[in-house]
Amino acid sequence: MMALVHERRLPGGNAGGAVLVDGTVRRTSGLWTPAIHELLRHLEVVGFDGAPRAIGFDEAGREVLSFLPGATVGESKPWPPWVHSTAALTDVGDWLRRYHAAVADFLPSPGARWRMPGRSWQPGDVVGHNDAAPYNAVWRRDDRGLVGFIDWDFAAPCAPLFDLAFVVFSWVPLHARDVVAAEGFTDFASRPRRLRLLLDAYGYSGSVDDVLSAVRVRIAEHIEGIQALADGGDPLFKRLVDSGSVDGLARALVELDQDSTMYRGS
Repeated sequence: MMALVHERRLPGGNAGGAVLVDGTVRRTSGLWTPAIHELLRHLEVVGFDGAPRAIGFDEAGREVLSFLPGATVGESKPWPPWVHSTAALTDVGDWLRRYHAAVADFLPSPGARWRMPGRSWQPGDVVGHNDAAPYNAVWRRDDRGLVGFIDWDFAAPCAPLFDLAFVVFSWVPLHARDVVAAEGFTDFASRPRRLRLLLDAYGYSGSVDDVLSAVRVRIAEHIEGIQALADGGDPLFKRLVDSGSVDGLARALVELDQDSTMYRGS
């Protein structure tokens, strides 16, 4: 008699989420999944420990990944205190520095397909995570720091600065005030100091103006990409547009221009 497989839905996820089966994660796959698994296998080979391992596909065609144990933000707001802690800023900056070092010599296979429309591979690029935000972070339950990041569906070639820009936007955070207030962040005066802490943890030696310029371009491209996929009929991105996510990103760009002087000297 065939044993029943118990599936437990994991919290979070805009695209149907994920389930836990016998200690492994099962998620809906897409045309981009083989390229993502190639990336994750490279990370396993080089010993990078802040990402899940790619195991393969199950009989239903879902991707199978190792499970990163820990706490996530789940589906409730405001987000848990660790998201806006100083420890998170330094851990995330260090994680991104180590990740970029781990993929510095990774070249995706010719013809690799990525989920988000964007540029093709260029010299100096890395395959960025491109969505290393709090909703994809796993935090140790004993509150001792970051475990790593999940949901690699938006990984794709980019300049390292653009991957850093999205992390800055997500963790300082530089999103619109009403958006981050709902997530539990209201200490807007601390943003320059928090930006500096994150950049120092990453090891960034360029100018803050260059980072902020990259944030503007990165978020503008993010808006265009979401809208294009929504217009093309992708249900996930149509939901994001309908829920006001694109409008929130546009407000964030306006506010960033209004607040730009406060970051000079940080």
